[in-house]
Amino acid sequence: MTDNDTHESEAGGVETDGGVATQTARAHQETNYLDNEVNILNPTTPFMRDHLRIIWTGFIIWVGVVFGPVTLTAIAPGVMTTQLPVIGFPLHYFLIAIGAPTGGLILSYWYVRRRDQLDEKYGIRHTTTDPDHADVSVADGGESE
Repeated sequence: MTDNDTHESEAGGVETDGGVATQTARAHQETNYLDNEVNILNPTTPFMRDHLRIIWTGFIIWVGVVFGPVTLTAIAPGVMTTQLPVIGFPLHYFLIAIGAPTGGLILSYWYVRRRDQLDEKYGIRHTTTDPDHADVSVADGGESE
């Protein structure tokens, strides 16, 4: 072999090295996820572990954003029911009415960014390579065959 960019297959043809996919992406592509058990507490593949870490982190943040003001109002009602000088509403009302929905939107954006980074890490593309079905969405997180 004189060309370092290609490798000859056993059939005599020429195969490329597949691009710049990382070892993690190659391992993800070789994993049959339909045969692996899905266990929320003990995931079987690196992709599942990383994805569940994102989900559990987001869930913990969501619990804090949604239930934090309510819990603080029950623990320290004096502080949470004081009027805010600028808008004239109690602090707990402001945190629940404005803070929780805003926190949910920020958390949604955070999840989308983290999931995109995870997809990039494992080489997942959400497109199809079939020109006849170019408008078809791939629902399994990979390429259509």
